[in-house]
Amino acid sequence: MAGQKKLLRALAGEKQDVPPIWMMRQAGRYLPEYRATRAQAGDFLSLCYNSELAAEVTLQPIRRYGFDAAILFADILLIPQSLGADLWFVTGEGPRLSTITTEADFAKLGPASDIHETLNPIYETVRILSRELPPETTLIGFAGAPWTVATYMIAGRGTPDQGPAHALREENTALFEALLARITEATIDYLSKQIEAGAEVVKIFDSWAGSLKGEAFQKYALEPCRQITAALKERHPGIPVIGFPREAGEKYVGFAKATGVDCVALDNSVDPVWAAANVQVDGCVQGNLASRHMVTGGQELVDDTRRIVEAFRNGPHIFNLGHGITPDANPDNVQLMIDTVRNG
Repeated sequence: MAGQKKLLRALAGEKQDVPPIWMMRQAGRYLPEYRATRAQAGDFLSLCYNSELAAEVTLQPIRRYGFDAAILFADILLIPQSLGADLWFVTGEGPRLSTITTEADFAKLGPASDIHETLNPIYETVRILSRELPPETTLIGFAGAPWTVATYMIAGRGTPDQGPAHALREENTALFEALLARITEATIDYLSKQIEAGAEVVKIFDSWAGSLKGEAFQKYALEPCRQITAALKERHPGIPVIGFPREAGEKYVGFAKATGVDCVALDNSVDPVWAAANVQVDGCVQGNLASRHMVTGGQELVDDTRRIVEAFRNGPHIFNLGHGITPDANPDNVQLMIDTVRNG
């Protein structure tokens, strides 16, 4: 059956009349059933580490919409926590972490080999999902890319311009690169365990790749993605990998060939006609409807959805948003998007 799954066929390079569809952050706060389960869990991290409830919120959008893929419900900052960083979430503001800005801070982190005790509940979530998902639905595992994860570990929170991470990169390159190497090693082991538990595809989210310019993009966005992809494919021959160097712009061109990923996810700042000519020529692309359409809906949603499907129709394509769906989205607009993709 796996060979017949629409998403896996796209990742293998097959052009399909109707592209497979899923949505970043499809299990989330825009759904009333998610909010109810989140309240049952108590808080966000408790939900991530409760395997039964994390599986439940992963399944909710599949039951409601029939997406072609489910993505594991977790968070990119579980890796820092598993390495020994303190992690907590401030309501209405987002994550907070203990910072890594000195060699002494770095020395407090554990080795990558020690992450699994903390992360075992995540692997159990994957095992539950691999049993309970419909047979036609692909299961996606994921992790944050090393650069993006490092930006949070260095600043202790999300920042508008990733300034603290850029500063450390320039002022103490050795420390910065040691941190990136530790995250890279942990990410390989983490994704490998997800695959062993039943993930059929993994995605590497580099949400802040666009703030790396010139050679820094090659060294700290492209190269870690290449290392992770190569290691996973060596351990798990045939495993598809999706890379998402968000806001990479012209650096999307050639990213698949340089890293070995099977699909490049595109944000909505790039024109799909341009991306078809310059990125899709190397293989599967994913994207790239603006998330705002899930809030505003209407004819503009329909028109932009059709435009994207048309632009990518001559090659392998996975329909998705250009970034995650936002909490203020209207669930009815999600259904309208899906109907437009599938029915024209």
